[in-house]
Amino acid sequence: MTAKLLPRDRVQRILFILFLLAFAGSWVRPPYLQFLLMQHVPTFLAACLLVYLANRFEISRLSFASIVLFLCLHTLGARYLYSYTPYDVWSEWLLGINISETFGFERNHYDRVVHFSFGLLMAVPIQEFERRHLKLSLAVSSVLAIECILATSAGYELLEWAIAVIFTPEWADNFLGQQGDIFDAQKDTALATGGAVISICVMAVVSRFRRGEIDLTCS
Repeated sequence: MTAKLLPRDRVQRILFILFLLAFAGSWVRPPYLQFLLMQHVPTFLAACLLVYLANRFEISRLSFASIVLFLCLHTLGARYLYSYTPYDVWSEWLLGINISETFGFERNHYDRVVHFSFGLLMAVPIQEFERRHLKLSLAVSSVLAIECILATSAGYELLEWAIAVIFTPEWADNFLGQQGDIFDAQKDTALATGGAVISICVMAVVSRFRRGEIDLTCS
């Protein structure tokens, strides 16, 4: 029974347990408990789906680690609400600088980071699944992986908007993390897509380099 609740691979099991610890820690005195419940419904479903897929299909450790890292980033944002994630406090404590003051930010950009990370971290696992289990070519799987990120990112924005309007209309802006930006959803989707493009391009270069198609030596 325990094996079914955790990935079979030892490294993946350790990574998943670390995520579970982070997930459990996010419930310790959260500042916005009512919103944490809504934010963590997709987190819980995604975690269950990840274990199911890891035990049913072969997933590389790189892809599994990418998914877990994204889930951890989302868990952190869900705890504080994305708009209030206190990265300035952390940066001052760790580095002695205030990120927003240093770069002149007028809003909290943690949500931007996570949306970009969604594309950057999730495109490769999607492409890997398409190549390994759907037997698609590198070119086709690359395009479909980017399209999948674009579609899921836009779909999530629509779902998030519907949930906010139905369940928290008075807190819709805070829940959605718009921070007064009427084009927030479009920018988030664009960042996710951009992250996916970068990730797929980097992996394509790495793949060609491993096959010896790129010569980095100087003549």
